[in-house]
Amino acid sequence: MSAHPRGVAVGFDPLLERVRRFIQRERGGGYAVAHFDVMEDGHAGLTYGFDLCDAKGEAAGRYVLKLAPAGVARRGNTDVYRQAPLLRALKGAGVPVPDVPWASPDEEALGVPFIIMERLPGRVFMSWQPHESFPRDPVRLRDIWLQAANLLAKVHRVDWRRHLAGWEEPRPLSLELDRWTTVLRHAQEPEWHIAGTSLGSALAACMPDGDPVGLVHGDFQPGNILYENERANAVIDWELASIGAQGLDVGWLLMMLDPLAWHPDWRPVAPVGKEELLAAYRRAGGPDEARLEWYQALAQYRLGSIACLNVKLHRTGKRTDPIWERFALSIPSLFARGLDLVTLANSS
Repeated sequence: MSAHPRGVAVGFDPLLERVRRFIQRERGGGYAVAHFDVMEDGHAGLTYGFDLCDAKGEAAGRYVLKLAPAGVARRGNTDVYRQAPLLRALKGAGVPVPDVPWASPDEEALGVPFIIMERLPGRVFMSWQPHESFPRDPVRLRDIWLQAANLLAKVHRVDWRRHLAGWEEPRPLSLELDRWTTVLRHAQEPEWHIAGTSLGSALAACMPDGDPVGLVHGDFQPGNILYENERANAVIDWELASIGAQGLDVGWLLMMLDPLAWHPDWRPVAPVGKEELLAAYRRAGGPDEARLEWYQALAQYRLGSIACLNVKLHRTGKRTDPIWERFALSIPSLFARGLDLVTLANSS
């Protein structure tokens, strides 16, 4: 889930022509780009899909292009290129992620930095509105979530000092908290800002220390996992990844399950309990995390702040996406449940 404006890409037709020229330089003049279009799943912003055909017109690969936003400083999730060394390292470490055959940190080829990844088979499980191809049977849906817990453990077991040496320095929790405090300022409704500020202050007053540090996906949930025939196939959308407290990911996943976090009209389809999910994560080798109530509260603060920003962008027409009106329903409950969880964290 993007937390910042993505800016504006180069125009569609000029972009397509640039991609064609780039592919022909890289693969030869006989290759053609086909079915170039904006990706639909996940409200992906500056993300495009395309196919390659060889000189005989036969399929030669399917790809996903992610662009950096034009006119925006390259840092954090707007630094698209930083995902290239990350994904390549994870691929080498055995984590199921897309291969990255092409990437560039400069603007020469496509007008902005970019990465081009292989397009793996499968479909994400959009937790609030699962595609009709997914089952509705609770037992099979439960397995989708337990597979996510297993994959999260695999991500968290990556030896980041070995595989990601030099990629990024660990981010202190204080900086993580400050980041979303800045985003919260975009709240249009005064009560949202008041509730969010109260939660942020409560989190800052009882910050954990000494929890496991490692690779953090930043938005780990079934909506960022490709499932093929109900089997988890790959983890995607690494734009919020960092090195930091891995409780960030665990708390985020627990937030998705918690019915008290959500408005009754906008709750994820998640027929699995907290303890069952955590047991699956730990059986798969996920590290023990302390004070998970605090980390879930932080997740609720993060998503509530993200929703405040994206609702503003939608309502002002700067980046129209009606789905954020659905998330707006849950902003009060995200912050309120977060405050309850901080209280639980302090009493445990």
